[in-house]
Formats: sequence, structure tokens, C-alpha cells
Amino acid sequence: MSEIPATAVITGTGLWTPEASVSNAELVASLTTAVEKWNAEHAEAIAAGELEARDLPNERFIVKASGIQRRYVIEKEGVLDPERLRPHLPLRGEDELGIQAEICVAAIDEALARAGRRRDEVDAILVACSNLQRAYPAVSIEVQSALGARGWAYDLNVACSSATFGVQAAVDAVRGGSARCAVVVSPEITSAHNNFELRDYHFIFGDACTAAVVEPVESAAPGRGFEVLGTRLRTLFSNNIRNDFGFMNRCEDGERHPHELVFRQRGRRVFREVCPLVAQHIVEHLKSLGLEVDDLTRMWLHQANLSMNQLIARTVLGRDPTPEEAPVILDEFANTSSAGSVIALHRHQADLAAGALGVLCSFGAGYSVGSVVLRRR
Repeated sequence: MSEIPATAVITGTGLWTPEASVSNAELVASLTTAVEKWNAEHAEAIAAGELEARDLPNERFIVKASGIQRRYVIEKEGVLDPERLRPHLPLRGEDELGIQAEICVAAIDEALARAGRRRDEVDAILVACSNLQRAYPAVSIEVQSALGARGWAYDLNVACSSATFGVQAAVDAVRGGSARCAVVVSPEITSAHNNFELRDYHFIFGDACTAAVVEPVESAAPGRGFEVLGTRLRTLFSNNIRNDFGFMNRCEDGERHPHELVFRQRGRRVFREVCPLVAQHIVEHLKSLGLEVDDLTRMWLHQANLSMNQLIARTVLGRDPTPEEAPVILDEFANTSSAGSVIALHRHQADLAAGALGVLCSFGAGYSVGSVVLRRR
């Protein structure tokens, strides 16, 4: 195994989880009511071939298609209301802390505690997530203000790969000297952009927020966290995962279907195209660092779909992974977009011995892939 010098360290991670959890059974009951009503209301158009009847959901399909058992949501009543199928989020005034900023602060505080750092030591904040609640001012600057942090902050969005892209940006800032204590935080309120009206999508997402503290190796407390041995990013344009909601919608001539303004995907194409792309990305990243696949102890993969994770890990390792080698958290959390791989890291790191190698890897719309090779301190 190559001795690779590290210049940056992830010294602490944090996780915020909503109190409310929704089971597959609850989701299925809600959507069944909604679908039966929709099909009845559109029976004539369906009979005439003008519309397709919507498929009824079932629990077996959900587990087989994804491996998901339940998910946390920021507000449960609205999600399960067949007449609404989206969370209730009370409007907050401009003088109140925003929802995303609020959950960012909670996750960051845990990450800072684990890192042994104070709020006022933070000098860079990157809010990296798949959807932001407004165009400006940046959520990250609101978080900076709430923390009483120094330095600078900005938002970035690379869909489900946002967290790993954010980690590379934080590592680059630390290496370049523009930050001494950077935080990457991913407030994923996915229930607000999920399509709860259709069987193929209603079960996919859950809400969570993760945070990671990145510091120069020379200032990090001894034995704390993970050394960053290398980061690697790749993007490749695809329309197979898409959400067209944006500030220009109100100016567009023509009428959009409402389902274009929430998450949608061509799942089979995504599976077929993304899995080999990610596996190759990980292998090539390790090779560029002088490492072999056999050097890996753990893969903290993006938690989108159990079959995808199993295939990617199997392709990388050349055999079936053990549960310890490729831990899964999506059964409890569902797909939390960019937060998923960091949740896996947060939950599955305590058993690793000093020197153990792992890779944090996310992938998603774009297409985008980001990997961070880590060594336990």
C-alpha cells in the first residue's frame, strides 16, 4: 500500500434527522386512496385512450425496487394526506431563520463537537445540496450568520453528488490557505421536490441534513477523523434525471405539466448507465493514488437504491461485498440525495482501525460522480 501524504482531514461529521418517520405501509395507503380517486375522476379519458390509468402502489414493489423500508420527513401529515401529497411548511418571515439554515445549524453543531471545534472557528461554509429554498441571499451566508462564523460562504448544487463536490471544494480551500476550518453541509428536504402522486416515485426520498468539518492536517487534533488522500470528480450530461423547476418558469410561453417541476427519472436507463460509470470511477481513482481495490476496507456509497449499491460494490471488488464493506442506510432513511453517503460515513466509522482506507462516493443527476478517498487516523 502506498504511503500517501495528506494535507486535509475530515475531523467531524454531524447528522440532523426529522422526528417524523413514514413507513412503506403508510405511503401505500395514502397513495392508493389518491390513485383510485384520480382514476375515477378521469375514467372517460382513460377509456378513450387519452390518458393512462395510474398504477396502484404496493409495499412489495417498493422493497423489491429499492430496498427502502421507511424514511424521515420534515412534516408527515401533508405527505400522507391524499388530497395534498406534500409536506406542510409554514411560511417564515424574512426576520426568521430559514428552514434549511435551521437544520444546517443542528447538523453543524454535532460535527463541530466531534471535531473539537467552536462555531467561531469556522471560516468557510459550503451549503451543498440538490435543492435550495431560494435564489438569494445564499443559504450558506444565512448559516454563517446564525453560527457567528467568520470568513466566507457559498451554495453549490450538483444534485445527489453535491456533498462530495463540496468536500473537494473545502479540501481545495484548506490546501490553498483560504480556509482553516471549512464546513460542508447538505440540507436535503427532498420531500418538498418529490412526486408523491405516482407509484414509481412516491417512496424514493427522505429528509435529512449532514455536515462535515474539513481542516488542514497540521491543525487537526491527533487521531481524530479521516485524512483526505484524494478527491476526484466527473460529470457527463444526461436528461435521465431531471427537475425543471426554476426562476424562469413564470416567464415561459407554453404550459408545463406539473410533474416536470418535481423529481423525475428514467430509472432503468439510470441504473444501466450510472452503475458502470461509478464503479470505473472508483477503481481509476484508487489507481491514480497508487492504491488497489484490495486496500479498501469500506465504501460509503450514495444511498439511492440497494441494487445499484450492490452492483457497484460487486463490480469494484470483483465479488459480493459484505454488509461491513458497503454499509446500507437507505432502508431507514430512503434516498436523502447528497446527504446519503455522508450518513453512511457518519453511522459506519467507529469500528475502523487507524490506517483503514475507505471511499466516500456519490452519484446522480448530471450525470455526476464524486469520490473522496479517506484514511482513518
